[in-house]
Amino acid sequence: MRKELPMASNKNDMNRRDVLKGIGLGTMGFALGRNAFGPARSLAAPGSPLLAKDQLYQKQAPPAKVCLVKGNDRRDIVYQALKKIEDEVLASIGNKNILIKPNFVVTNRQLAATHADAVRGILDFLEPHHKKQILIGESTISKEGTFDGYKNYGYLPLETEYNVKLIDLNLQPWQYRYVFGQGHRPTPIRIISTFLNPDLYIISAAKMKTHDRAVTTLSLKNVLLGAPLNDYTKNDKRLTHAAYNYSREALLHYNMFHLAQEIYPDLGVIDGFVAMEGNGPVGGTPFDARVALASMDPLAMDVLATKIMGFDPSQIMYMTAMADAGMGQGDLDKIEVLGTPLAECQYHFKPNKRMVEPYGL
Repeated sequence: MRKELPMASNKNDMNRRDVLKGIGLGTMGFALGRNAFGPARSLAAPGSPLLAKDQLYQKQAPPAKVCLVKGNDRRDIVYQALKKIEDEVLASIGNKNILIKPNFVVTNRQLAATHADAVRGILDFLEPHHKKQILIGESTISKEGTFDGYKNYGYLPLETEYNVKLIDLNLQPWQYRYVFGQGHRPTPIRIISTFLNPDLYIISAAKMKTHDRAVTTLSLKNVLLGAPLNDYTKNDKRLTHAAYNYSREALLHYNMFHLAQEIYPDLGVIDGFVAMEGNGPVGGTPFDARVALASMDPLAMDVLATKIMGFDPSQIMYMTAMADAGMGQGDLDKIEVLGTPLAECQYHFKPNKRMVEPYGL
């Protein structure tokens, strides 16, 4: 049975996801033919950057700040990264409820998951300012269920240490959206309603890892591919990939760009203390990078993190598409690094072996 959450809305209170939704409808209408959805401007959400006739999206995102901290204590460097943009973050949260979305993927390998101490660093930052209960939610692909991950990765004590509630997002209500599947056909996909709630402040607490289809997996991918439902009988996350051919699979990148029109983190945090290189996102090996990143521009942060890992972000199609659409800053020259100098955090991660040929790595 289809389930839905009531979705509160306020036309005078636009957030980033409202604006991106307007951008995406216009862009898609143009891509499929100008009359597919009508004139782009008429579909823009109020307050969106579609200012001129036939302008599909804002041409240039503003400069971005990304906090980068290197150190010997995972929890502390996450906290310190957030402190550098404290005023901006607290102002953006306002009175909203907060969801922290870690990345487990599977529930039985700590190296593949966001460490509980990284989440503690986020909670240490929020606790003095945010008195509402904070949700921590994940939607694993493992058949054992998300709470198996909470147990294995040491998340259960967080409910007694802080005012938080652990939830399995795979058990939440959902709504239909669509992605492009085999034969480039629109394919229905169940999206967890939590990710579509405009009144929820979403923090993507990602792990720095390599990936077998997108080179890296960071804060945006953590949310975009966490949003499809896995009800433990059917896993809709797989529908975003269309085909598992391990090439430069354009549909995966387009589907992430497409979903990002409605599903987008408000704040990004990356746990790169002990990152993963090689055959990520699950089967890789440890990389002792000892860094944490935080930004209110998750795209800019992911671009910078990709550079830190030693890869070229301009090769990663969903990142370049989002940057071209003005959804975040993609130009490294326009990203201000706060904290540890970038030159002190420049590494060379081994890529997933399946990405070596398609990307010339």
